Amino acid sequence: MRVPSVPARRTVLACGLAVALLAAASPASADSRPVRNRTGSLVLIGGALKENNTQVYGEIIKRAGGPRARIGIITAASVPESQDPHAGDPDLCSNSACNGAYYAELFERHGAADAQWIPLDIDHVADADSDAVVAQVDSMTGFFFGGGDQYRYVTTLLRGDGHKDSKVLAAIRAKLAHGAVVSGSSAGAQIASGPDMVSGGESYEALRDGSAPGYFDDPTRLGYIPRGGFGFLRSGLVDTHTGAYGREGRALRLASDTGHDRVYALEENTALVVDRPGTGREHMTVLGPNGVTVLDLRDARAHDSANGWSLRRARYSHLTDGDQYDARTWTPRVHPGKQPLVPADTTPVPANADVFHSAADPDGTPYSFRTTALALASTRAQNSATATTYETGPRFAVTFTKGRGFAAFTGDGTGARTVVGLRIDIAPR
Repeated sequence: MRVPSVPARRTVLACGLAVALLAAASPASADSRPVRNRTGSLVLIGGALKENNTQVYGEIIKRAGGPRARIGIITAASVPESQDPHAGDPDLCSNSACNGAYYAELFERHGAADAQWIPLDIDHVADADSDAVVAQVDSMTGFFFGGGDQYRYVTTLLRGDGHKDSKVLAAIRAKLAHGAVVSGSSAGAQIASGPDMVSGGESYEALRDGSAPGYFDDPTRLGYIPRGGFGFLRSGLVDTHTGAYGREGRALRLASDTGHDRVYALEENTALVVDRPGTGREHMTVLGPNGVTVLDLRDARAHDSANGWSLRRARYSHLTDGDQYDARTWTPRVHPGKQPLVPADTTPVPANADVFHSAADPDGTPYSFRTTALALASTRAQNSATATTYETGPRFAVTFTKGRGFAAFTGDGTGARTVVGLRIDIAPR
């Protein structure tokens, strides 16, 4: 079935930071017992969640009560049956109902006691205020929001210009506050955002043209919803499919334009697990085969000129499986199973003329931005590297620099896997 629609002194400093980061870490729990969090938790996936990802599905189920887990599936970001020409074909359909059934079957296959579709979509907006649907929500111990278009979640579950909760969303919010897990993939992760939730856009056009509030028919235009999504995670902006679709540029531009100091950029088939969201003890763990990038703009400065937009002194940290992050202190905590990397490789960083994996480039490759970052972290041949956009008019250059605060870690001793504090500068050429 289809998946519904990611020099010596420097070395000493880096190793010193590495020791500090590792000392602060604690191993990711492998305990399969149910997790009890008084304030609930989030499991946010960067999209393209594979059916066999037992690590992520198992984490959601564990947090929902383990073998007693009851998962409510919300797929209102999908088109309704009325807009799906294949609605009657279970092998080809891609609408809210059949996607709901798809995820319900998957959660039960992975060990949930029960998984049910919550019957909501843009053709049944009134049902988000149905007492019967609220009762169904109240019987659940966890929730999963599927992918699609996050704006459909806005129109289905929020009300009016003030974005007030529908009864169903209020019930889900109450369940989260009392210990339930709320999870989602792609649009289902982005809708957890607070103010200025991204609504669309591509990196090159974002750097060239900037952002604008609203929802646009042009998929390349960087748009955002000022009032945001559901506001489950407010300590940073959220973006998804980041490396696979080359969205690092749009994430940096949107954060800069809207005054946000941090972005959680989620990669595909990988989850950011958030404990105690919205509290002073908000804490995160990465689970999965790819990673989560934290973009730090606290020291970043943007500038507009006749030549184009530029950004200086942003920071890039790429965290991978088992790494943790303390949102309050802005501190990555690298899993103790990883070791500080002291590069022995003298290979130069390969040239990169499509840093944001442009859709216009027939030879483009996913995870292009990350590839350059990890290659620089893994070599001692150079301390900076520059990659460019595929598009011109202007062409933008992205400079990656190892400097103060930078550290890299390896899992097998051959190359960088986790990177902390790599400086990023963007400027037109």
